[in-house]
Amino acid sequence: MPVLVDSLSARESTESGGHGARKGTASGAVVSWLADRIVAMGTATLVPVSEYLSTDYSPDCDYLDGEVEERSVGARDHGSAQMELSAYLYNRRRQLGISVFLEQRIQITPTRFRVPDICVVVGPEPEEQIFTRPPFLCIEILSPEDRMSRMQEKIGDYLGFGVRYVWLVDPQTRRAYVYTSDGMTEVKDGVLRTREPEIAVPLSEVFPT
Repeated sequence: MPVLVDSLSARESTESGGHGARKGTASGAVVSWLADRIVAMGTATLVPVSEYLSTDYSPDCDYLDGEVEERSVGARDHGSAQMELSAYLYNRRRQLGISVFLEQRIQITPTRFRVPDICVVVGPEPEEQIFTRPPFLCIEILSPEDRMSRMQEKIGDYLGFGVRYVWLVDPQTRRAYVYTSDGMTEVKDGVLRTREPEIAVPLSEVFPT
């Protein structure tokens, strides 16, 4: 999958540089560090699916094969972009024939659950409390703490599940990206779009001046 954004690439590069420095230390220290990592992985407590489904997390978390993974939310820019985007779509839901959901649990596989910042369903509103069918559109809004590898995995889960469009929005750079099964494109004309149905959201509505 293509690199998400320059800021994430730079952050990942910095982190990799830190690991490189660690490799340059004495071999005994490296062995000790690796042993600690293996022990930590081996003793990690896995959470049953039933416990995840019966627990209220605030904010809600992803669930990945037994591990509960916190989502990066809470920053002002993240919340503002989420509010503006969801309000724009919600106010046009009848015209577009869509339903809009905030932080909706989606069951990707029997042991993987994702919670997108926003998702859009075409047609009648689903009756199920946890979606087991792919939404038409999932939207993720970047936070400063987001790592490239984690976001790539999340987008891959959506597309592999059958989500037709994934929008990635970066409030810090005011840039946005559209992911489909064909790849990734950066929004250059200032409008986030889908086809069939055609949904168009000007970035000026997401990042008001």
